[in-house]
Amino acid sequence: MNSLDRKLFRDLLRQWGQLIAIALVVSCGIASFVMSLSAYDSLKFTKTTYYNQYRFAEVFASLKRAPETLSDRITEIPGVGQVQTRIVVDVILDVPEKEQPATGRMISLPSQQHPMLNDIYIRRGRYIEAGRGDEVLVSESFAKANNLKLEDTLGAVINGRWQKLRIVGIAISPEYIYEVRGGASLFPDNERFGILWMEREALATAFDMDGAFNNVTLTLSRGASEQNVIDRLDRILERYGGLGAYPREDQLSNHIVDGEIKELEGMTTVIPTLFLAIAAFLLHVVLSRLIATQREQIAILKAFGYTKAAIGFHYLKFVMAIVLFGATLGTILGLWMGKGLTELYAEFLRFPIFRYNADWRVVFGAIAISIFGAIVGGLGSVYKAVSLPPAVAMRPEPPPEFKPTLIERWGLQNLFSPAGRIILRNLERKPLQASLSILGIALAVAILITGRYFEDAVTYLVDVQFRHVQREDVTIVFNEPRPARTRYEVAKLPGVVQSEVFRSVPAKLRFQHYQHRSGLTGIQANAELLRLVDRSLNTVNLPADGVVLTKKLAEILHVQPGDVLTVEVLEADRPVRSIPVVGLVDELMGLSAYMEINALNKLMREGQTISGAYLRVDANLANKLYTRLKEIPAVAAFTTRQAALDSFNEISGKNMRVMTFILVIFASIITFSVVYNSARIALSERSRELASLRILGFTRAEIAFILLGEQAILILLAIPIGFLLGYGFAAYMSWTYNQELFRLPLIITRSAYAFTFLVVSIASVISGFIIRRQLNNLDLIAVLKTRE
Repeated sequence: MNSLDRKLFRDLLRQWGQLIAIALVVSCGIASFVMSLSAYDSLKFTKTTYYNQYRFAEVFASLKRAPETLSDRITEIPGVGQVQTRIVVDVILDVPEKEQPATGRMISLPSQQHPMLNDIYIRRGRYIEAGRGDEVLVSESFAKANNLKLEDTLGAVINGRWQKLRIVGIAISPEYIYEVRGGASLFPDNERFGILWMEREALATAFDMDGAFNNVTLTLSRGASEQNVIDRLDRILERYGGLGAYPREDQLSNHIVDGEIKELEGMTTVIPTLFLAIAAFLLHVVLSRLIATQREQIAILKAFGYTKAAIGFHYLKFVMAIVLFGATLGTILGLWMGKGLTELYAEFLRFPIFRYNADWRVVFGAIAISIFGAIVGGLGSVYKAVSLPPAVAMRPEPPPEFKPTLIERWGLQNLFSPAGRIILRNLERKPLQASLSILGIALAVAILITGRYFEDAVTYLVDVQFRHVQREDVTIVFNEPRPARTRYEVAKLPGVVQSEVFRSVPAKLRFQHYQHRSGLTGIQANAELLRLVDRSLNTVNLPADGVVLTKKLAEILHVQPGDVLTVEVLEADRPVRSIPVVGLVDELMGLSAYMEINALNKLMREGQTISGAYLRVDANLANKLYTRLKEIPAVAAFTTRQAALDSFNEISGKNMRVMTFILVIFASIITFSVVYNSARIALSERSRELASLRILGFTRAEIAFILLGEQAILILLAIPIGFLLGYGFAAYMSWTYNQELFRLPLIITRSAYAFTFLVVSIASVISGFIIRRQLNNLDLIAVLKTRE
C-alpha cells in the first residue's frame, strides 16, 4: 500500500464504530431496494412468461346462452385473433370431511387435449378421458386447502341433481393465478371455492347447453383496437344475454396480480430513497468532521507534492469503502429477503414455476445507487478538503464568534447551572450543525412511524370491514334471481336467527366519458347485517331513491352527490337508466354501488326479486344449515365472514405484517445509527473543550451531562418533528395503497407514537452508555496537545 492507502486504513480503523453504523444504514436501503426489485422482476417475468406460454386471453365475456355457430361471427370481428367458446357454471360441492358446502366453478374442456386459450397446466395426474362424464380436474389451491388427492370424489349439485365427480388431475390456469370467485368475494377462500374442469360434452348435457356456450374468450391481432373489438362483441352478444365484455386488465385475477406488481415497483423507490438519503447525510457529517480534524495533514500532503486530485480521491475512497461494505452486506441481505418475499407470493399466486429471478442488473443497480449516495454525501466535504491552501490549512481552524446568547440577553442565565449554560451556548452558536442533527434523528423517527402505520392501518381496516360493515355469519348467492317467496324460505332454514336479502344487478356505470363495469347492490333500508358507515363509523341509512357509492368508485367515475349516473344494466332486457348519486360511504374494501332493494326492484321493473341473503346463524345449529344448503340446487355460492377475514389475514394482512416487521427492524437500526453518530461526532468535535473542563475541575459526570444533555435536547426537539414527517410519509403510503381491492386509511395510533418514542429512547440510552465509557477513557494529555 502507498502512504495514502495506509492513512486510509488507519482512519477506517480509528472510526470503525461510526462507520459500521453508517454502513448498516446503507445496507438497509440497498437491502430494501434489492428485495423489492428482485421480487418485482421475478413476479413480472413469471407472469409474462406464463401468460404467453399458456395463451391467456385478452378479452372476456359471459352471457346467458348462445348457439355455437355464433363463434363464426365473433371470429369475423376485425382485430380478433383466436376465439374460444366454453361453458362456465358455479355449483355447490360436498367436500369429503367438510361440514360447510363449497362452491365449484365448472369450466368446460375439449375431449382431446390440444393448445387453447387459458390453457391448463397439470401438476399431477392426467387429462380427462373422452366420454367419462364423472372425471374432473381440480385447481391446485382448492385441492391443497381440502387435502384432496387423485381418485378422491366430490359431491356436486349439477343442474338440480346430485352427481359424484372423480378427481383425475390437479391443475392450474393463467385465468386463476389468484383464485377468487369475484362479486363480493375479493379474497381467496380456497377451502370453499375452487375451479373444476370437466369435459365439455358432459357439462353441456348436464346443463342443457348442447351446441351452445355461455362464456367466450378471445385474443387480439397485432394493432387491433381493444375497445372497438369489445364494442362489436357486446353488440353481437346483447340478444343472447351478454353481461358485457371486458379486457384483460379488468379480469379479476390479472387485476390483483398487477396490483401486487405495482406495489413492489413503488417499494423500489420510496423506502430505499429515504434510507440512502439518511446515509448520505451521515456520510457528509462524518467526512466533514474528519476533514476538519485533519487540516494539518492535508496541508502537509500538499506540501509534499500530492495533487488535489490525489487528496480528493483519497477522501472519496474513504466514503466508497464505507458504502461498498454496506452495499455488499445489503445486497446479500436483499437477495435473501427477496427470495423469501417471492416464496411468500408463491403461497397464494399459482404459477407452473415461480422461480426467483435475481438479475445481475439488480446487483449492479444496487452498487450504482450506493456509489451515487456516497458521491452525494461526500462530494461537498471532499471539495472542501482539496480547496484548502497549505498555508491556511496549517493554521488551526478559526474559533467561532462568541457573543451573549439569547438566554443571557434575556437575563435568564441564573436559571441554569454552568453546565446547562454551556449546553445552550453551544446549541445557539452552531445552529446549522444542530439543525442537521435534528433533521437526521427526525427522519429516523419518521421511518419508525411509517413502519408502525401499516400495522395500525391493517388492524383498523379489519375492524371496520369485518366488525362494523360485514356483520353476517353466512352469505348465500343464488344461481339466478329468485322470486319474493324465497326470502321467507331463507328465513326458515335451520339455524338461521336473522336474514336480510339483497339484489345484485350487473351493470356498467357511466358519468360523462368515465365508466366502470361494476353492479348495483340492493339491500334493506335499515340493514343490520351489512351496514353502510361514514368516516366516523356512524351508520348511513339508504334513502328511498338514488344510489350511494363507495368513495373510491365515486373517485373513479369523477362523480359527487347530486350528479346523475347512467346505468347500463347487463341482464334481462338490458335497460339503460339514469340514477342520481345521493351519498358516499367510506368502505375500505372493494367498489360498490348501493340502492334500497325496493328502489332497485322498481328500477328493474320487477317484483321483489332477490339474488341472495345475509344470514346470522346459531352456532349450535350451523352444521344443520350447511347440510341443508348442500341440498338446495338454487344455491350457487356460499361464503362466511370468518373465512373472508382469515383469507385477508393470510394474504394481504400477512404480506403487510412481514413488510412492517422488516421496515421496523430497518428503522430501528437507522435510529440507533443516527443517534450514535450524532453523539460520537459531538464527542470528537468537543473533546478538547471537555478535556479543558476536566482540568478546570468539572467531574466526569458533569462533562457527560454537558455532552449527553446536548444530545438529549436535540433528540427531544427531533421527536415531534419526526412525528410530523412520519405522518406525512404515512399519508403518502395511504395514497399509494388507495386501490380498488382495498384502501389503507390514514390511521396512526397512540401506541405507534409510544413505540417510536420507546425505540428512540432505547437507542439514545445505549448510545449514551457507549459515549459515557469513551468519556471516562478520555486521554486528557493527548487531547490537550496544541496544534499551534
